[in-house]
Amino acid sequence: EIGVRLVGSEMCIRDRDIVMPVGAKILTVQNQNGVPCIWAIVDPNSEKENVHIRVHGTGHNVPDSDRLEYIGTFQMCGGSLVFHVFKVL
Repeated sequence: EIGVRLVGSEMCIRDRDIVMPVGAKILTVQNQNGVPCIWAIVDPNSEKENVHIRVHGTGHNVPDSDRLEYIGTFQMCGGSLVFHVFKVL
């Protein structure tokens, strides 16, 4: 049996690399207790890789948008700050 499971990872409101098993399927990004988190379905037995995540605020420029895969949007400060999260391809 392949040990596929659903996992979450906290993320900062900035670009960053997240170490994930190869083939991880990122599902969404949402706020949990005031902290942005990414959830994914992973096979914990797979080799690991760095996945580069980019975060852009609403109204900001998005350079190299053709190299990005949209993950989701989350809000902070009661909705006055809105951020959009992308995986760099």
